[in-house]
Amino acid sequence: MGAMGNIGLQLVTILLQLFVYILMLRFLLQLSRADFYNPVTQSVVKATNPLVAPLQGILRPLGRFDIATLAAAFIVVSLVLVAIGALFGGGMLPVGFIALTALGTILDSIINIYFFALIAMIILSWVAPQANHSGAILVHQLVDPIMKPVRKVIPSIGMLDLSPIFVFIALNLVGSLINQTLPSLGMLRSAFS
Repeated sequence: MGAMGNIGLQLVTILLQLFVYILMLRFLLQLSRADFYNPVTQSVVKATNPLVAPLQGILRPLGRFDIATLAAAFIVVSLVLVAIGALFGGGMLPVGFIALTALGTILDSIINIYFFALIAMIILSWVAPQANHSGAILVHQLVDPIMKPVRKVIPSIGMLDLSPIFVFIALNLVGSLINQTLPSLGMLRSAFS
């Protein structure tokens, strides 16, 4: 594959990876019961509906877990892996490798979404603590379910909230566990970069 082919492959994988992040954002917004009528939520739903809506007719939610969105992300990552394997002449990758790498990629994207949402929440708490912007409200709604249990154990010290530090540590530990348990995820990252 020539230089233009590599650039094309990278562009396609970046776009599909971005779509997986949007799918996982939809999943997390539903899981955290964020405001469905928020303009950002509506944009995420509209962007993912072409793939998720047909699957919702087949796969019903389990409580707050939208299985159709998870399945859509799994399908997208699996197709990317099959395409990468075919383009690099490796033929069909083992099904177990595809399944584990797709699972690892989905979990990794969830961790990254929470990581960046926490950073956004911290910045917003310093810059605009009483922000009524739809994006700011959504960030707080997204992060609140993982922050509440930590805040119960680690109270604020005056105006300083230390709970995000412990959530960052927990996210880092879970991410390390995923990377060590699913070494194929490292191979996928090298293929994506």
